[in-house]
Amino acid sequence: MSDSTLPLSSNFIRNIIAEDIQANKYNKRVHTRFPPEPNGYLHIGHAKSICLNFGLAAEFGGLCNLRFDDTNPTKEEVEYVESIKEDVRWLGFDWDDRLYYASDYFEQLYRYAIQLIKTGNAYVCDLSPDEMRGYRGTLTKPGENSPYRNRSVEENLDLFERMRAGEFEEGSRTLRAKIDMASGNLNMRDPVIYRILKATHHRTGDKWCIYPMYDFAHCISDSIEGITHSICTLEFEDHRPLYDWFLDELNVYHPQQIEFTRLNLSYTVLSKRKLIELVAGGYVTGWDDPRMPTISGLRRRGFTPESIRNFCERIGVARRESMVDMALLEHCLREDLNKHALRVMAVLRPLMVVIDNYPEDQVEELCAINNPEDLEMGTRKVPFSRILYIEQDDFREDPPKQFFRLAPGREVRLRYAYFIKCIRVVKDDRTGEVIELHCTYDPKTRGGDAPDRRKVKATLHWVSAAHALEAEVRLYDNLFIKADPNEGEEGQDFKSYLNPNSLGILKSCRVEPSLAGALPGSNYQFERQGYFCVDPDSTSHKLVFNRAVSLRDTWAKIEKKQIQ
Repeated sequence: MSDSTLPLSSNFIRNIIAEDIQANKYNKRVHTRFPPEPNGYLHIGHAKSICLNFGLAAEFGGLCNLRFDDTNPTKEEVEYVESIKEDVRWLGFDWDDRLYYASDYFEQLYRYAIQLIKTGNAYVCDLSPDEMRGYRGTLTKPGENSPYRNRSVEENLDLFERMRAGEFEEGSRTLRAKIDMASGNLNMRDPVIYRILKATHHRTGDKWCIYPMYDFAHCISDSIEGITHSICTLEFEDHRPLYDWFLDELNVYHPQQIEFTRLNLSYTVLSKRKLIELVAGGYVTGWDDPRMPTISGLRRRGFTPESIRNFCERIGVARRESMVDMALLEHCLREDLNKHALRVMAVLRPLMVVIDNYPEDQVEELCAINNPEDLEMGTRKVPFSRILYIEQDDFREDPPKQFFRLAPGREVRLRYAYFIKCIRVVKDDRTGEVIELHCTYDPKTRGGDAPDRRKVKATLHWVSAAHALEAEVRLYDNLFIKADPNEGEEGQDFKSYLNPNSLGILKSCRVEPSLAGALPGSNYQFERQGYFCVDPDSTSHKLVFNRAVSLRDTWAKIEKKQIQ
């Protein structure tokens, strides 16, 4: 069994399915579906739904379809379709030959609409959208019947056929279900089934100028495909009576709709409308900006499919709204990368170190461990020479009390290499900035240990200046400074909480030569720095890395406190 088909932890939906199988409901079949609208890129909230639908089907030996609910050609694009397929596959799931589109069923949906008209359950309405809202009523006030509600079956059939033929302008007529304008559920107050949209569809071209509404197309598509458990987020709970009404009135196969709470993740937004606003307004570089909660953005930042699947399993499935801490998502990534990522040395803010007593032309190949969590990943050679780079923050000319790294007269260990002692500091005459350190090394400490067992309090990472590769490193932080940017102060737009420091770019970093030719998407731990991923902007002449996550694990501390 692959990681992508591991059994989900117990949840109320799993329990419902288990009970249905026990009761021989649907002949013990389990058939789910993931039904995205192709009007944007998938985000981490969709990943939760993907893992749930595909995971439940796999656990119970069932099937899961991928179906695009492409009923609004004004907002849908082939680009979104292809990105969604890529994201689902990347997460580790496959729909085999079960790729469907609501547009596959346009003719059947049209015939079902005709059936509703013939049974007196649908009518053509001439109210404008504004007039329809006025007739709809409120939560405390019942709606009013449309003046066109009592048209004859013959007139409705004629008008609906002419709507399909393109005789009428957009917004001039709709087909509505005839249910109950006094219902306490606003979704049951004669909802629109079809509207006129004179737009080219990405699959059907200009064949249609009327398109079904989501609520109508969705339940019938589920029925046609033989779905058993139609799993959706909690905002569709009030739509379930309509889902059931359509299927009952049409007297067709009836799946069961089950709702669960959508994902709310701190320091980001998951509203598709708001994500589109961020992209369109240039607040991010695109849908795959590593600060975005989109699957493509998370992938580019360095998240792995395993980490996202683990996150989705850990947050569970519930019916109560809650906010999930971003720290948990980052924790899941650290857990995965800690086991699988190669360790390398990289200096992000270089400070030159000259080892005065090291031979000028000598180069040593030192042995470094690729991953101490998995020794089977082996070792690599790193070059050591007279001139090195260390981190600027690893030196203090006048160190504070708890600073144990390099300082004048102090000895430290270089990772896998030698003990060195700082003997002289070179500064910029104009600014006073430290630009170079002169040190000595103890040749008896090769490998990082002293034969006389003397101790040092710090181990520093480094790279050989002559062999290091230049790289650009992008340091990403939360996109928003407010944990819930959706809940702003009165009059505050969510974009007012954007984090001005969500991206920092370091242009002159140095990384060890083993990273030459590193492929985009490859993950590494930069020792003492964090986990980094090779960005697609990398070329053979310029390496670009994104920081996926720091080494500091705030969620682990939260969990420890909870246990205590």
